[in-house]
Amino acid sequence: MIAKQFLITGIVMAVIAMGLSILFRLQLAWPDKSFPILETFLGKWAEGGRIKPDFYLALVTIHGTIMVFFVLTAGLSGTFSNLLIPLQLGVRDMASPFMNMLSYWLFFIACIVMMSSFFIETGPASAGWTVYPPLSAIPKAISGSGLGMTLWLISMVLFVASQLMGGINYVSTVLNMRTKGMDLWKMPLTIWAFLLTAILGILSFPVLVAGVVLLIFDRSFGTSFYLSDIVMGTQVLPNEGGSPILWQHLFWFLGHPEVYIVIMPALGISSEVISVNSRKPIFGYHAMVYSLIGITILSFIVWGHHMFVTGMNPLLGGVFMITTLIIAVPSAVKTFNYLATLWRGNIRFTPAMLCAIGMVSFFISGGLTGIFLGNASLDINLHDTYFVVAHFHLVMGSAAIFGMLAGVYHWYPKMFGRMLNAKLGYLHFWVTFICAYLVFFPLHFLGLDGVPRRYYAFTEFEFMQKWVTVNIFVTWAAIVAALAQVAFLFNFFYSIFKGKKAPQNPWESNTLEWTTPVERIHGNWPGEIPTVYRWPYDYSKPGADQDFIPQTVPYSQTMSSNMPHDFEGNAESERIQREWEEKQAKEKAILD
Repeated sequence: MIAKQFLITGIVMAVIAMGLSILFRLQLAWPDKSFPILETFLGKWAEGGRIKPDFYLALVTIHGTIMVFFVLTAGLSGTFSNLLIPLQLGVRDMASPFMNMLSYWLFFIACIVMMSSFFIETGPASAGWTVYPPLSAIPKAISGSGLGMTLWLISMVLFVASQLMGGINYVSTVLNMRTKGMDLWKMPLTIWAFLLTAILGILSFPVLVAGVVLLIFDRSFGTSFYLSDIVMGTQVLPNEGGSPILWQHLFWFLGHPEVYIVIMPALGISSEVISVNSRKPIFGYHAMVYSLIGITILSFIVWGHHMFVTGMNPLLGGVFMITTLIIAVPSAVKTFNYLATLWRGNIRFTPAMLCAIGMVSFFISGGLTGIFLGNASLDINLHDTYFVVAHFHLVMGSAAIFGMLAGVYHWYPKMFGRMLNAKLGYLHFWVTFICAYLVFFPLHFLGLDGVPRRYYAFTEFEFMQKWVTVNIFVTWAAIVAALAQVAFLFNFFYSIFKGKKAPQNPWESNTLEWTTPVERIHGNWPGEIPTVYRWPYDYSKPGADQDFIPQTVPYSQTMSSNMPHDFEGNAESERIQREWEEKQAKEKAILD
């Protein structure tokens, strides 16, 4: 139930954020045109049918905040951690069901507070989703620095509280409550990803809260943590001794682990979906787990790559550059393992499988540009240009969205007991996939030409005017992508009530969640919780009767397909298997 709440709230927030992005895309494509309909909806923020520069910044800020935090963090982790941790580990419920519920309602309140800033006189926060001071630290700086910024900060604190409650819950459930036989090396990769994501969140989110508290002090109580030597108009502000760079350190110490909090659940979901639909064991299970652990550790020592142009010591820049390039290694391990799993598999192209492969595609194409940006000297040219926008919208935005869609298409029958319409799924995937590339790929070229982010119009500078046509193309692609989501939304909500009834195990999968009844019951399993005997990826095993062997099937029932390494050095099991094989050989000899 809580997973459904997170998912549907996430979908609603995603629709809002996509709407905001279409508004500012209209402004970028046709900066001189007026759209009377905008005034109808936005009132004084779009007088004469043109979005005001202040409001443009607010749109960009709230779009980024919603997508990164409310959709890709809460919507992705909240949904699938709650759905899959109990079901795939054989648990009746979370460690603390009450805290779990509280985590959702705090997230919900955070969403309400964030959206309420659209309905106040001075408008929403307008300092970018990273809310750098001094724009965010001086309430009178611009209209969006006032009450809107305060609401942003309150919303973020509520959101972090929600994430911490969820994270503590996920970790304690995974570590303490697994069913009999389910050791850590028999867990599906989804659970590894959720566990490590939760650990990342628990360790990094409190740092953001610390930064936010100091920002509230600067805004409301006259302190100078982030402010020094500031002139507003003709007035010299009394603040001295603070540093806006301090906020960048505190923000990015959360902000970089945050992008892995966003992508790791998507990687875990893709591992499961790709293995099930390739009808092959996941390639390099241990390597996959170690690469997730490597990403988790390394993600804490790379935050400085967001700050190469802040005047940091070049030696420190070099250190951050090296750690940034090293973190590409575990990511590459995962990519190669996905490709090796797909290689010569008996692939079933379900909508979920297509989304998972799409996720790998975005992860590669977006990840490659990260190598450019992680290079301290190249970053001087590329920092704060559209190249950065293109990079993270592919590697983090699109990749995580497609991982989330793969999860929705794959586990929808488990959540709602009904199947999604596959034809609409294919339509949704192809249009969204193609349009996502058409939107974000051209932006690399703007960035290489030095076009800065967050500019309200490209008509101000001579060299930018040649890019207006590209912006028109990108905006049309974005509009088509937005329309494709109508197919998904219809499919999602129509199928809840009218979809085809789902069988118990529609994808012929090995994991425990498909052993529960289709009709959701309290406590997940009607009788005893099943015992686990094997790892979750026994697909297409030579000698087996079917191309999948669920985790609940003991080795004593699959003598013909057992491998020497299956027994993990258990002498008794090995002896029984040896005796059975000798008996089989004797019988064969007699028959011959």
